[in-house]
Amino acid sequence: MLKTRLTRTAALAALLAMLAPAPPGPAAARGPQPPARPRLIVLLVVDQLRTSYLTEYGGTFSAGLQRLMRGGAWFTNAAYPYMNTVTCAGHATIGTGTLPHEHGMILNGWLDRRSGRTPYCTDDPSETHISYSNLPPGQADSPKNLLRPSLGEQVHDRGGRSVVMSLKSRSAVTLAGHEADAVVWFDGRGGWSTSSAYTRKPVPFIQEFIDANPLSADYEKVWERSLDPGAYKYEDDAEGEGRPTGWTRTFPHPLGTPGGAPDAAYYSRWQRSPFADEYLARMGISAVDALKLGQSETTDFLAISFSSLDLVGHAYGPRSHEVQDLLVRLDRTIGRLLDHLDRTVGAHNYVLGFSSDHGVADLPEHVGAGGRQPGRQAFEALSKTLQTALGPGDHVAAVAYTDVYLAPETNRQLRRNPRAMTAAIDALRGLPAVDRVFRADEIASSEARASDDPVRRAAALSYHRDRSGDLILVPKPNWLFSSAVTTHGTHHAYDREVPVIVFGASIKGGEYAGAATPADLAPTLAAVAGVRIRRTDGRPLDEALAVPASR
Repeated sequence: MLKTRLTRTAALAALLAMLAPAPPGPAAARGPQPPARPRLIVLLVVDQLRTSYLTEYGGTFSAGLQRLMRGGAWFTNAAYPYMNTVTCAGHATIGTGTLPHEHGMILNGWLDRRSGRTPYCTDDPSETHISYSNLPPGQADSPKNLLRPSLGEQVHDRGGRSVVMSLKSRSAVTLAGHEADAVVWFDGRGGWSTSSAYTRKPVPFIQEFIDANPLSADYEKVWERSLDPGAYKYEDDAEGEGRPTGWTRTFPHPLGTPGGAPDAAYYSRWQRSPFADEYLARMGISAVDALKLGQSETTDFLAISFSSLDLVGHAYGPRSHEVQDLLVRLDRTIGRLLDHLDRTVGAHNYVLGFSSDHGVADLPEHVGAGGRQPGRQAFEALSKTLQTALGPGDHVAAVAYTDVYLAPETNRQLRRNPRAMTAAIDALRGLPAVDRVFRADEIASSEARASDDPVRRAAALSYHRDRSGDLILVPKPNWLFSSAVTTHGTHHAYDREVPVIVFGASIKGGEYAGAATPADLAPTLAAVAGVRIRRTDGRPLDEALAVPASR
């Protein structure tokens, strides 16, 4: 009797279990779930990579760049909204998600009105230069002039590891921000450096990599074209191209000299070669392995800025075979880096942002328009006019590319003397390269930053009250405020239009025609990785996200 009662009880219990709601089970049984947050944020910046390089030369890509273009969310109409399109401003914008009027890095260097000096944007004599290569003390760098926090430092503040590397100190420092586990850049004297702003001694895993990979190993290398000559567009030896130390305007380009040894000229050539990009990528891979980036419960950050394209572009110009071949080789280099991330971190465990700090102008000789106007011409023309209008004196304190700084008393006099101000502006506008001239008060307001005049708006977004000039020059198309082969730093499309690509975890690939800027990368990457960051000028690129940040 007892056995029968137990049997009936068990049967009833089984029936009730079948009718009861199912408890939470695996994700597949509960329906679609938000994707897991990636544990590694990667930022790749290619210095001087204008958008047209991807569209014009993309047919020669077969690895990393091609993979980003085809598999990532590519915002094909992305551009910087501001005028001073230079390295320090661009990297600070990418790193912080804010624009120069906010982050303060308006140029590569500006007049410090207190000291009267014009240092580089990251120069900081209060810090100590730390060498990985036994070099004597040199110029120290720090992020003290960066007025907004970077994405990398905010990852670091939340317990993640942050590693940043570049050939240029101003690129590495502005991407890293104020806190990082390792920040390293190439010292032009022939080695690798960091600053006491980040560490008191060399970081062990970087020191081990540098010791195991001496730069002298590349001394015998020769940079040859990697494709058949017929695969390249334009001429290999075009009018206007430069001749970097020890090289001609045609391939091959040897790094060393017969019977010689590494010296300053060798290190200069090495930086202008694809071998420098390859070295940086290997260093980045070593950081992933040594610190196991993206392989723990925290969110980590890795940024690499490849600088060689900028150095080659300035020397040879955007139509050169040198620029084209460097891109072919960079495509392969980035491909190897992505392959390593896939193997070690996992293809769905990292999200990557890709962009550039600025574009570049074509050589005036190649477009049959424009020209070159060294900054000294603006200094001399304005000085002469002001001496006539106001009397003898040193009226012009400095000219830093587009920014003209007046002596304090001269500036006060011009505010009280409209006729002299008009004469000064007319003198600058009379120069062949100058299109417009803005007074500081014309671009210093929020109204100017929202102006319907795109040129005024671009100048205003580059303006910082404590750092910008008293008069701002706007160059004409194809005119260079420089005697260099070519340069950048204007509001023209060839300088402002750069790639913005987001790739990896939670990204919906495809081409997006909507407006975007490199300032959008930091909030987008933070949103994908679930990292809360400070307010930015950029926006999360929701249209490319599997789960929009706004939800």
